[in-house]
Amino acid sequence: MPKFATPMFAAPRFTARRMLAATGVAVLALAASACGPDTADGSGGSAATSAAVPPAAAATSSAPAAGGTRGVRLVAVKSATLGPVVTDAAGRTLYRFDKDTAKPSASTCVDACAAKWPPLTAQDAVQVTGVDSALVGSVARPDGTKQVTLNGWPLYRFAGDTAAGQTNGQGVGGTWFASTPEGKKAPGTTGQAASPTAAQSGGYSGGY
Repeated sequence: MPKFATPMFAAPRFTARRMLAATGVAVLALAASACGPDTADGSGGSAATSAAVPPAAAATSSAPAAGGTRGVRLVAVKSATLGPVVTDAAGRTLYRFDKDTAKPSASTCVDACAAKWPPLTAQDAVQVTGVDSALVGSVARPDGTKQVTLNGWPLYRFAGDTAAGQTNGQGVGGTWFASTPEGKKAPGTTGQAASPTAAQSGGYSGGY
């Protein structure tokens, strides 16, 4: 009878130890790769941070643009030569044309005439200072723009006025007059515009 036989579980126990050791090595290898440096293409945890938009930059890009177009304003002022007249916000005198109509509102000044007498146009509501807002309206021009009217009369600037407060368009051609705050023709004349020589030298003839 043999003294002792080798236990049948000895080999399996040795094999299990080897498997556990191998598993441990594999776990250590995976941990090392996870904690390793970023790849060459910059991917990794730090790349996400650098790609994020800073809060300040995001606020700036989403903010609305400042500024914007200001609305047209009609201002009642007292001219030294004509009495009460209407100007725009920049102080430029506004005129009405006898060849236009107020009822219904219609503008007949186009093309070359409009180059000398630029129509006062507005896309937004017209603001007023010293002018009754109930008298303010608009009329569609052939080019689709909206021309401001006062008491039905379309309003214009005059190319011959080069500074605020000038009234050189008064009486030109016997048909152009500065507008009063009520939309009527301002009385009186301005020497430069009323002078035939000045009108001819400026090229403002033929009724406009």
